[in-house]
Amino acid sequence: MEERRVRIRDIAEELGVSTATVSNVLNGKTGRVSAETARRVQALLEERQYIPGMAGVLLAQNSSRIIGVVINDHEKYESRVLEDAFVASALRCLSAEIERSDRFMMVKRTTDFREIARFASMWNLDGLVLIGFCRQDYAALRGMMRIPFAVYDGFPPASDAGPAGGLCNISIDHFDGGRQVGAYFRRMGHQRALCVADNHICMDAERFRGFCAGFGSGAAFLEVPMVQQARQTFYREQMHQLRGFSAIFAVSDEHALELMRLLQEDGASVPGEISIVGFDDVPACRMARPALSSVRQDNALRARTAIDAIDALRSGTSAPADVVLPVQLILRESSGPAPD
Repeated sequence: MEERRVRIRDIAEELGVSTATVSNVLNGKTGRVSAETARRVQALLEERQYIPGMAGVLLAQNSSRIIGVVINDHEKYESRVLEDAFVASALRCLSAEIERSDRFMMVKRTTDFREIARFASMWNLDGLVLIGFCRQDYAALRGMMRIPFAVYDGFPPASDAGPAGGLCNISIDHFDGGRQVGAYFRRMGHQRALCVADNHICMDAERFRGFCAGFGSGAAFLEVPMVQQARQTFYREQMHQLRGFSAIFAVSDEHALELMRLLQEDGASVPGEISIVGFDDVPACRMARPALSSVRQDNALRARTAIDAIDALRSGTSAPADVVLPVQLILRESSGPAPD
């Protein structure tokens, strides 16, 4: 049978001291404990290999040194949100930045924003980073929580939705990313260009609006299913229409890579017949054949901005309600001049 876990009460009874004394020694509060008693408690804790419950220790402290990261497990991810290339890159950069600030990262995925407040309270979090939630979600959270939080791509910007309260909305220039792609296709001589997205709101709408501004007349939009199997069926059914364009801008690398593979399976030459550009510049872009052109966003910079904003909000100093970070079109082999 597994040996029973040692409790604070067991240590206290064996030494003939109160549980409060043991707890104080555990948490470094030895001002009212004699040096000899503290030594005896520490020695027995080590001898009995006492392992404190992490939640209890953290809740007893003024600062847990934990930053929570909550991700919206939207239906389009099909319960695999942590496998999404953009989400994985964002988490990697946040982890590095949080460790650099001598803190710990705790990740939660949920579809119910109301769970966020319970999560924050349970672990006495220093701050939160929210990824993938809508404006109405984080606006409601401001009335439920007092801890600071940073939002990735909140729409509309916090400044448009009233006082920021305890949040900072960190976005990228979605419009300019789309504009750069549209302008590039136009310079390359393309006459008909298509933008592909699984919705027409928020950031995807901004990317398409920028695409139209950069490309001008001849830019078209195609909304595709969110779920992968349905989307691939849709692409195959629309293959003739897709091949009528010489340039395609997909508003995520996942869509761009998937569509490029299906076009190649149908016999299309990329970029000879169709140029393709994605958005996010995830690592898979460089490994694709041909390597995928994409709009790069700097996740390391966004992570650093998020933690800096949380620190500023915690200290009571001013933090901007909205931060917009630049993006850059990275050209690779999947895009080029319009076919003759």
